[in-house]
Amino acid sequence: MQPDLREAAKVLHASTPLRPRLGIVLGSAFGQLSDAVTEATTVAFADLPGFAETGVDGHAGQFVIGRLGGVNVLLQAGRLHYYEGHSMAQITFPVRVMAAFGVEQLLLTNAAGGIAEDLAVGDFMRITDHINLMGANPLRGEAAAGLPVFVDMSETYSASLGQALGQAAADCGIELKHGIFAAVPGPSYETPAEIRAFASLGADAIAMSTVPEAIVARQLGLEVVGLSCITNAAAGLAKSAISHEDVLQQSRQVSNPATRLLMRFCELVCTNGTQINADFQD
Repeated sequence: MQPDLREAAKVLHASTPLRPRLGIVLGSAFGQLSDAVTEATTVAFADLPGFAETGVDGHAGQFVIGRLGGVNVLLQAGRLHYYEGHSMAQITFPVRVMAAFGVEQLLLTNAAGGIAEDLAVGDFMRITDHINLMGANPLRGEAAAGLPVFVDMSETYSASLGQALGQAAADCGIELKHGIFAAVPGPSYETPAEIRAFASLGADAIAMSTVPEAIVARQLGLEVVGLSCITNAAAGLAKSAISHEDVLQQSRQVSNPATRLLMRFCELVCTNGTQINADFQD
């Protein structure tokens, strides 16, 4: 284990007696989940060795450790982005720290543009698969000792955690869509021609994050589930220009159902594994 990774995990261990198995990366639209955490301990990225600082509105740049829905959780409140100039290693370092801390299951969330016709602004979409259009892979280069380089991605997103997410949505009266997520590097939004091309590849929603974290999580053997909130229609499908301010505004509007959904999801995930209704089918 590299020194910064080991030291960062030690700082988190020293900050709290809790040892959560579930980690959640909070993208835009999900940031207010931190306010629902009880027995919370907050550790800023700036206080952890090896961490870069995030500079994007809506991304706090800290870990929150506590209890949510009766479950010990480790929240990554805010993420680092490739378009900020960070390397792939830097933007996925928090996932490596979470794994070193003891996290075994990881929920990745994001705000995304909707491409599929059945996705409307305000919808939630469970990610069933992804397309990496970022032009880079976080596993490129020298592999850490004991970790695979050629990681199988055929089942990136856990079926059992996906079922738990679907059941959580049903319990909350929220319609949960599902689809394929495409990641692009940003920071400019896509052109209408690009969106048509991505649609032809099978993409249902698109954003500028999540995929590198999913790849590294699978390298580390974590069980992964992904959730997008559709905060805007993709380029060429919207009636007006896309702006980050509009994305943040829509994120604020869905913060309450997003919090209810994730709290219920946590309730369905227990320390002995994912407990779901055997009769529920997503």
